[in-house]
Formats: sequence, C-alpha cells, structure tokens
Amino acid sequence: MNVLITGGSRGIGRAMVQRLAAGGHNVAFTYANNEQAAQETIAQVAAACPERTVKAYLLDVKKTEQVESVIGTIIDEFEEIQAVVNNAAVVKNNAAVLMSNEEWDEVIATNLTGPFYVIRTLLMHFISNRKGKIINISSLAQTGCSGQVNYAASKAGLIGMTQTLAKEYGAKGITANVVTVGYVPTDMTKDNLVDSLHKFWLQHCPIKKVGSAEDIANLANFLISEEANFINGEVIRVSGGLTYAP
Repeated sequence: MNVLITGGSRGIGRAMVQRLAAGGHNVAFTYANNEQAAQETIAQVAAACPERTVKAYLLDVKKTEQVESVIGTIIDEFEEIQAVVNNAAVVKNNAAVLMSNEEWDEVIATNLTGPFYVIRTLLMHFISNRKGKIINISSLAQTGCSGQVNYAASKAGLIGMTQTLAKEYGAKGITANVVTVGYVPTDMTKDNLVDSLHKFWLQHCPIKKVGSAEDIANLANFLISEEANFINGEVIRVSGGLTYAP
C-alpha cells in the first residue's frame, strides 16, 4: 500500500512513517519547513527498511494550490495512494480573551482547513479506485482544553468532518476515522505545554503513564489495514483511559 502522511518529519508523524514502512507500506510524507528533520526521517527508514520507498515533500497545508500541486506530484510518482493520515498541526496557546486573530486563524487553517484541502484533493482519486482510508489525528482537547480554544475547536471540527466523510463515501469503499491522542511527549508538546500537564497526566491517567508516538503509529498501521475495513466513522482514543484534558 502507498500512504500519504502530513507532518511526517518528526514526533508522531515520524513514528508513523517508520511504523508504516516497517509494516510493508511505501510512504510519502510532507513537512512544513524542517528539511533536515525530513531527511533524517528518510535516512532512518532507509536504514531499517531499505526495500520501502519513502519520499518527503515540502507543503504548507493551509494553501490549497500547494496541496493540489504536491498531491498531484505524489500521485504521479507513487502511481496510487490508498490511504492518508492528516497529522500536520500547530499549537498557539492563549486565553480566549487574549487570543489574537492570527493565533486563531493559523491554528484553524492548519489543523482543520488543511486536512479538508488534503482530503478533498484525494477524494476523486479514492473514488475512482473504489477504495481509500482516511485517518485524522485529533486530541483530547477536542472536548475543550484551557488555554487552547483555537486548538480545541480545530480538533473538535475534525470529528464532524470525519464522520460526515464516513457517511458520504463509505459506499464508495472509503473509510474515515479519527485517532484521538492523549499526552505524548514530542517537540511540540515540550515547547507548548506546561510541566503541570505532565504531573496532571501521571496523577489522573488510569494506567499512570504518558503515551508514546509509537502507540499512535501502531493504531494508524492497523486502521489502514484490511483488518480495519469495517471500522468507519469512529473516534478512537489512545490515552491510557483518560477521557478529558484539564
């Protein structure tokens, strides 16, 4: 299978690129600006899975013209894409009363509008092939999270979009599901979340530990498989049993 992952150069995205390649898939992934990280991801996969094809593409998912152009190139080079994982996201935290238009617009455009552009561009390709797997990466913030009104809105929006796609295109052989991520230490969480969240997680998570990027990657690998063909329109938490954010 050939898979497209947005935001695949580091963190959870990199773990998914590595896991899917190890699972026998060829992977196209996008990155927003860090070419060095993208090349490191390619090198790591090449060392572990030299038989797999893995390529990186510079893409700003907020820009529809770029999305259409880059995905067109990916389809030309891979001939067919059977699954997409929308993982690219940004965080710009602030209290709602202090949040600027820029902070709101940047997060909504990247985390919600961007996945829509990617999916819309791929839909006719999936429809013509009578198959396609769509996975959108959300967060426990989807039910609300203090200081993240923009991020929470974007992640909640992914659920409505995904479940609509599941209803519209299930009969076309296309499934769409959401993976809701709990607290997973990555560069993004390190830079944007306070230390108290780590303590909160260890205190309230039923299994008393934080997650790993590999936990998310393992579920993504399952959801794109034939074994998951009857899973559609679902919101699946990978959170150790914790169901809310503070």
